[in-house]
Order: sequence, then C-alpha cells, then structure tokens
Amino acid sequence: MKAGIHPEYKEAVVSCACGNTFTTGSVKDELKVEICSECHPFYTGKQKFAERGGRIERFNNKYGRK
Repeated sequence: MKAGIHPEYKEAVVSCACGNTFTTGSVKDELKVEICSECHPFYTGKQKFAERGGRIERFNNKYGRK
C-alpha cells in the first residue's frame, strides 16, 4: 500500500437518537445515527413509533375532506 494516502482509522463513539451509545472503528471521531439495533423494530420485535398515516390521509384531515 502507498504511504500517506490512507485516512487514519481510529475508535469512534456512535450515539443514537434513542440515547444508546457504543464504540466502533471509523475514520471519524463521532457518528450520530437515527436508529440502532437497540431501538430498530426488526431487532426488538415491537413497533415504537406511532403510525403517522400517508400523504393523502394527512391532506384530507388537514382540509376537512372525507
């Protein structure tokens, strides 16, 4: 490998929106993610976030249409 062209690989702290933090390897010092294995529905088996509805339902609710 050529010397001097590769970024420095170091230990990074990953912080999730749910509050979970863990360390991993990266070229960055800190990573922020929206969802991790502690809060993802696939890994936990339960849905955490409320259903927001689709675009059409929100439009109809906003303008009082049936």
